Order: sequence, then structure tokens, then C-alpha cells
Amino acid sequence: MISQSDIPSLRDSDIEKDAVSLSHIDTWIFDLDNTLYPESSSLFDQVDRRMGLFVEQLLGLDPVSARTLQKQYFREHGTTLRGLMTLHDIDPQSYLEFVHEIDVSGITPNRELDRVLGSLPGRKVIFTNASVPHALNVMNQLGIATHFSDIYDIVRASFLPKPARETYEDFTSSLQVDPSKAIFFEDTARNLEPAAAMGMTTVWLETYGNDSARGSENTYVHYRTNDLVDWLTSIALDPAAE
Repeated sequence: MISQSDIPSLRDSDIEKDAVSLSHIDTWIFDLDNTLYPESSSLFDQVDRRMGLFVEQLLGLDPVSARTLQKQYFREHGTTLRGLMTLHDIDPQSYLEFVHEIDVSGITPNRELDRVLGSLPGRKVIFTNASVPHALNVMNQLGIATHFSDIYDIVRASFLPKPARETYEDFTSSLQVDPSKAIFFEDTARNLEPAAAMGMTTVWLETYGNDSARGSENTYVHYRTNDLVDWLTSIALDPAAE
């Protein structure tokens, strides 16, 4: 697993604000888990544990073996769900309902995020490998749901997860997104590669669990930050960046 110490740091304070111009952006694209809320909240840990439990119960494995297999499916198929669908022909809806049955009270309404999202010009949309019900559950808890005009979830993607290029092409087509005028915020670094290749500006939310940092040293990561609100406030909304 890549650790934080393995990756050169580029904090907000290291970015020359004069070099950042976002005046062309008309669509702000956000991943959901560990992006709109910090990894430190451990909310996604609940989802992750329920993924392992689903595999354990489905295949009659012990917890350690189920966890190992779950992570193998994630690495090889993009999501645990995709691996289970491909190799075990499971019903994806029952899986999504099971793994997203979590307690979101660990995150609280984020007034600063609400404020800064309301100040961004243009559309705000969600692009997630999770489901719409889970996205709404999290967004309502954070108090930010009203800012988003659309949610492109794993069901809409026909269960083909990020970073599959076909999914990004369907996302931009169905939501009528011009990649050259879009910025994408994501905690899983390798999911930024297709976005950058299509012409999007990319921002990696520094996350080091669940293999999320793999690929973060590559040039398809244009910016990185460990604080979404701070980045949006000090960079995107700074008059010097206009």
C-alpha cells in the first residue's frame, strides 16, 4: 500500500495562485465518498466493512478470507460489486442496499462547504461509483443536496465503474458536459486519469486508505489538497484565480 510519506507533497500553500485559472469552468464534478466529507470521518469504513460482510455471507468465507477476496475484486474489477457481478452473477441492487445500510450521523452539516458550493458559478454534479440513495443520504446529512443538479451513479453507468473510459464518455454525453470546461474532484487518484485525458481539470483529495493514492504521482493529477473547502475557498474563489 502506498503511504503518505511515499508521495511528494503539494499542499495548497505550494500552489502559485496566479497560475490557477478556473474562470473557464462551467461544470464542477464531485465524487462522493471521502471527497465531499473527509476520510478522517471514517464513514466509508462502514461501507467497506459491509462489503466484506456481504462477501463473507455470500461465499461462506471467514472474515479474513472475505476481506482479502473483496480487495482482490476491487483491484481487478474497479469495484467489489463489479467483481461479484462478473464472477458470481449477484443482483447488484441487493448488494448496493446492503453495503449502504450505514449510520451517517458521524458526519455533521458542513456550513462552510454549503457556503462555498453556493458561491461556485455553473453546475455542480455528483459522479460516484455508489448509488443515488447513498449519495442523497450523505448529501442531506451534510446539508448540501440543494446545490447539485444531477447524480451520475453506478446504476446509471450500467454498473461499469470508474475509471472505465466508457463510463466517463457516457457521463459527459448524458449530462452534456464539455470536458474542457469541467473540473473533477476525486479521492481515488487513478479515477482522474480518464478525466484528464478527456480534457478536464483534476483535483485529488489526498486519501491514503483503500489503495486510493495509487497513481497520484502522475501528471493526470493537476492539483491536490487535503481540505476541499479550503481549496475551493483559497483557490477557486480567490480573485487572483479569476
